[in-house]
Order: sequence, then structure tokens, then C-alpha cells
Amino acid sequence: MIRDVILESEITCPDCRFKKRETMPTDACQWFYECEQCHTVLKPKAGDCCVYCSYGSVPCPPIQLSPQNKGKGCCS
Repeated sequence: MIRDVILESEITCPDCRFKKRETMPTDACQWFYECEQCHTVLKPKAGDCCVYCSYGSVPCPPIQLSPQNKGKGCCS
């Protein structure tokens, strides 16, 4: 069974708590994200494959499809 993949995630900056809804790429991981408010450059936390898995309200599409890969990376 193929699940519906959510392509939008709300990223929350850990420094200033600014939130922004973004559309996640389906063909690549996003390793860096600059906060629109404070300009902090976010990077994935240890064990996460991308900024959406670390700071987003929804994990990236590959992890949504294969949650057993969380912490193992999602993009190759």
C-alpha cells in the first residue's frame, strides 16, 4: 500500500522560533536552510538526513515512505 506523501512542512528556527511553511523537494535532500527572520543557517541534527526531519512539522518524503530509515539517512 502506497501512502499519501505530504509535501509541505513548517520549519521552525531553533534560534528565533520563526516559522515558515515550505514545499519539500521530492528529488533531493535539503541540508541547509536559512531562516528568513534571523538568517541562521540550519543544518540537520545528528542522525537526521535533512532540515525537514530536524526542524519541520513533517519529515521529508523519503522518510514518510520508509520510516524505518529514520536515523539512517534517506537520500542516496
